[in-house]
Amino acid sequence: MKFFAKKANINLRFNILTVLIYVFGIILIAKLFSLQIVHGAEYREQSNTRLTRESTLEASRGSILDKTGTTLVTSKMEFSLEMYKSKVDTDSLNTAILNMIQVLEKYECSYSDNFPINIEPYEFTIADESLAKWKEDNNLDENITAEQAFYKFKDKYDIKNTNVYEVRKIIAIRYLISQKGYSSTRAVTISEGIPREAVAEFSESSDKFAGINIVVKPVRQYTSGNLASHILGYASRIDADEYEKRKATYSQNDIIGKTGIEYVFEEYLKGKNGTKQIDMAVDGTTTAEYISEEAIAGSDVVLTIDANLQKIAENALVANIQKISSGGFDHSYDARAGACVVMNVNSGEILAMASYPDYNPAEFVGGISNENWAKYRDDTAKPLVNKAIQNSYSPGSTFKMITAIAGLETGTITLKTKINDTGVYTKYRDYQPRCWYYTDYHRGHGYLDVSGAIEKSCNYFFYDTADKMGIDNLVRFAKYFGLGTKTGVELPSETAGVLASKESRPELHPDEPYWSPGNTLQAAIGQSDNEFSPLQMARYISMLANGGHKVDATIVKTIRNADGSEVSREEINQFVNQKLGLQQDDSEDIQINQSYLSAILEGMRSVTSDTSGTAYVRFKDFNVSVGGKTGSAEAPNNQVHAWFVGFAPFENPEIAIVVMVENGGHGNYTAEVVRDIMAEYFGMNVQDVQEDMSATPYIEMMR
Repeated sequence: MKFFAKKANINLRFNILTVLIYVFGIILIAKLFSLQIVHGAEYREQSNTRLTRESTLEASRGSILDKTGTTLVTSKMEFSLEMYKSKVDTDSLNTAILNMIQVLEKYECSYSDNFPINIEPYEFTIADESLAKWKEDNNLDENITAEQAFYKFKDKYDIKNTNVYEVRKIIAIRYLISQKGYSSTRAVTISEGIPREAVAEFSESSDKFAGINIVVKPVRQYTSGNLASHILGYASRIDADEYEKRKATYSQNDIIGKTGIEYVFEEYLKGKNGTKQIDMAVDGTTTAEYISEEAIAGSDVVLTIDANLQKIAENALVANIQKISSGGFDHSYDARAGACVVMNVNSGEILAMASYPDYNPAEFVGGISNENWAKYRDDTAKPLVNKAIQNSYSPGSTFKMITAIAGLETGTITLKTKINDTGVYTKYRDYQPRCWYYTDYHRGHGYLDVSGAIEKSCNYFFYDTADKMGIDNLVRFAKYFGLGTKTGVELPSETAGVLASKESRPELHPDEPYWSPGNTLQAAIGQSDNEFSPLQMARYISMLANGGHKVDATIVKTIRNADGSEVSREEINQFVNQKLGLQQDDSEDIQINQSYLSAILEGMRSVTSDTSGTAYVRFKDFNVSVGGKTGSAEAPNNQVHAWFVGFAPFENPEIAIVVMVENGGHGNYTAEVVRDIMAEYFGMNVQDVQEDMSATPYIEMMR
């Protein structure tokens, strides 16, 4: 009985399973009938619009502004025309291409065309650059004529049109897409910067233009030409090496910061791209678009510079260089380059930074032409180099305030010490340097205290001071004032310069590695191996003017995110230090005696205010009291670099200005630049005063 009961159970389960399979089969057949017969046409029509691809919404690159909010660099949104591969026959494709070209030409839009065969009014011509290779790459006989090659391509692309000029236009686009490659998901760019009227026409008659897509792309704009070019830098298309490192977040067509602020703050400026979904029919026409992820604009970088002051500084520097080179100071010099820095003495903020010659950043945006690149590359004045931070120069007599401070602080000299300049320093038999005054007038300055030595730029005084205190003490105070070390400014490729010392000597002079007394004498007047950037010098002069307190050089005021928030100063500093590989300042902290500093500054005031001062002739009628120092430093090929360093107002200093002109001859020449910048900064609406050289004893100052 148990056996029959178990068998009945099995049969019952089998019958239930059979019934379920049967019912499911009926439902499936009914569903297929509904899909294919009842709603077949409807679903086939829908499936034609289900060709969906993803398009990138490019984020607008952040702007760069000056401290007042003036925009120096921005991104303008422009329309570009792209083309995707669509499932249309060859005739339809060729017709769509011709329709597209006719619209572009109607609105005078240029489009990509690198097909080498041109049609003159009565003959076919072909570009001869790499002609043999082009024929080989395209499987053409080496003896084929331009006209024969043209018709080869006409047949290759199966173009039925008989108008050779229209055929040429179709071939140009077909050739482009064959060279660049495109697919249903990867487009080729046909035209950029097309006007809204053309966009409207493409949109209104989209069925005539199979596979096209209008995209909005940000285009970098440098709104003030060459202004502040070395600060701003430039952005250009990403190269292969950069793309390989960043391909997770960049495309091969992206632009990327290459130099200046554009490079350093690339991660903030770039923004985050969004995505757009595009539904297209099989014939390539767009049926729907929708944004799946919004683009987020890049952050704005706000600089410490004032655009108007920057312009004045640049113009004054150029005018001064041209005046020096043309003999405007009674003698011409081969001056073709220079730099200028304006700094807030208390905050270290850079208010202007000029380097000449400069360049136009806009030329690099879409890829610089070979002609323009050769122009910059071959110019011996190096226009792409920011001479304010990337080059270093012997400071000459502008260094003498360091020697004075070191001498006073170490007790080598006092405020009452007077040294008799006899003209030639004769302590050492094998090296007896002369004061510049002796070289010109065959006599010494006589007895001078420290203030008088600075006013008259007496070499002898500083030879004797440095010889008595030694090079190590001189180096100690030079380091405190930041000389021979990077300032940490937020710009790339800053030089550390060179501070002449026992430690640096062997590496720089392996054949003469030992430090000699003569090296100390030369270092004391800003020669020997001493070389500093104009920015380092501006920081040093700022510290003199502010009471000897350290300042951090900076050219970035803040960074503003797209949502309106600001990046903290701590984050900015950490980012810059990591990006540029900067080290923390570990120099000794020294408290400078204010009475010593006052005596040195008084000497600097005498440079501009006393009739015997080396820059008196430049400031004799100036309405603001100025402390300054001229410097003329020996340079290679028997040239002399010209320096002027200054600060104002003398009673309550606000700004320090440093000017350096390569091969500028004499330091007092460059004081004109400082005067013009100060006149703008202090709101002095005055015209340049014609110097009456006969009214003042004129000394052509070499120091």
